Amino acid sequence: MGYKKGIISRREMLTMVSAACVFGPYGAMAAKLADIASPIFEDITQRAGIDWEHFNGASEDKFLLETMGGGVGFLDYDNNGLLDMFFVNGGETPHTKSSQPIRNALYRNLGDSRFENVAEKAGVDRVPFYGMGVAVADYDNDGFQDLFVSGYPRSALFHNNGDGTFSDVTEKAGVLNLGKWGASAAWFDYDRDGFLDLFICNYVKFSFSDAKQCEMAGRRGYCEQLAYEGDSPTLYHNNRNGTFSDVTARAGLQAMAGRALGVVAVDVNDDGWTDLFVARDASPNLLLLNQKDGTFKDVGLEAGVAYSSLGKERAGMGVDAGDINGDGLPDFVVTNFTDEFHALFASTSPLAYEDRTVRSGLAQLTRLDVGFGTHFMDYDNDGCLDLIIVNGHVTELMEVARRDAKYRELPLLLRNTGTGAFQNMKESGGAFFATPRVARGLAVGDFNNDGFIDVAVSCLNAKPVLLENKIGREHRWVGLDLEGTKSNRDAIGAKLTLHSKPQQAVRWITGGSSYLSSSDKRVVFGLGTKTEPKVSVDIRWPSGLAQTVSGLEINRYHKIREPHAEGA
Repeated sequence: MGYKKGIISRREMLTMVSAACVFGPYGAMAAKLADIASPIFEDITQRAGIDWEHFNGASEDKFLLETMGGGVGFLDYDNNGLLDMFFVNGGETPHTKSSQPIRNALYRNLGDSRFENVAEKAGVDRVPFYGMGVAVADYDNDGFQDLFVSGYPRSALFHNNGDGTFSDVTEKAGVLNLGKWGASAAWFDYDRDGFLDLFICNYVKFSFSDAKQCEMAGRRGYCEQLAYEGDSPTLYHNNRNGTFSDVTARAGLQAMAGRALGVVAVDVNDDGWTDLFVARDASPNLLLLNQKDGTFKDVGLEAGVAYSSLGKERAGMGVDAGDINGDGLPDFVVTNFTDEFHALFASTSPLAYEDRTVRSGLAQLTRLDVGFGTHFMDYDNDGCLDLIIVNGHVTELMEVARRDAKYRELPLLLRNTGTGAFQNMKESGGAFFATPRVARGLAVGDFNNDGFIDVAVSCLNAKPVLLENKIGREHRWVGLDLEGTKSNRDAIGAKLTLHSKPQQAVRWITGGSSYLSSSDKRVVFGLGTKTEPKVSVDIRWPSGLAQTVSGLEINRYHKIREPHAEGA
């Protein structure tokens, strides 16, 4: 098979790229053809009207907190059918004050790729603590998505009033997480009572009164994470009356202290009960299996995800789950530190994983990187999950200590070749992927409802970035927006299986994922060049109810409401 540059059509190119993803024989050709295409993602931050900027309070005290924030979340807070965005700001430190108030940003989607910051009007612009991450969900099943904001030395819960405003209900709800450095958080229904519970990654025991003294390259720098004692996570049970109870000890999590940063909630062993993968920094990762009695058991060691292939703890930051090898079980990506490689754990059977970091190409691509936000996403709608990762070091002194390391690092857009490996799309991804940054949070979502997944990225002490997907539209797709009735309204924990000849694909609606961030909860199945006008999807709702939805028209979203009973 040959081609002449400038003659092959864009649609023919995407058809061959799709074939490479599914069957594997055209990987090299796909790489060459990708160079011809226009950029996959376009940075529309300025055009969208996004001018907010993160503030980290960097100081001579070198508090580790200064290096770690902040998060970004996609949500439709006003239920107008358009995704809005929430950005979490950092805060002041004892010796570094801001010249203006530290404010979060809530950007309302005005349509036509334009946004307006309405955080102050909505009542979510200020928090009385140093902000870190955001977790979005409708915790009280009233039809409006709420905001949980993590941070130090407490956190906040904003209840959506349904009129464009939020109320701070943190103390009333009982989710202060007082005295903790809260990082990523995940909403999920661990007891299947139809109401979302809350898991919080608590990083380390920290205090502004303890400015630790460390040096790098002969100069004062940030101390490594081992200078801080790890903390236990927090699990809050939803009491179904607007309040929560701390059930950390009862769930068996109190003794699981470590430096937790990232979490994703997904049904790991396909038993219908949502489990947790927790990415931890210089602590073994946790794979917390739901015991169906309110407790969790860590099976990370037995499953092969706790340590590297060399048996070492890595500096896990971000995490996501997705089925990249087509076996119907979740695989995991974890972002790590320089020289550790970002890890890929692929399922070989239920609760058994193989470290495919080297085989997938991640080792070669990420050796010098310090990774944070990450997400599996089918950016080109060819039916295979690709991978996006944002990077950025924690100290500028690394450039003094090592000539091969950089403070600002390139993000990665990695295409799933269908052969068990990823292809770096730097040359065709767009300007964002050729520009070094100190990036942290990452969320994915379809803000313009065209069926092609877009990306929002937060950057340390800088403006965020909004990327519009420009290439996915060449392929067909079907989208599902699930609404639970017996299950939690967001349907977090649902498993969806697409049936569309010749392919079958599995997706989950997860809680948490990435780093400090929250993504669009709708599910988009890429269909490649499929010509059949309709498809069917099997749904296993979080309640356990099984439903098959047939005759779904392609190239559109479908609102699916959970039946009240089998066969309803």
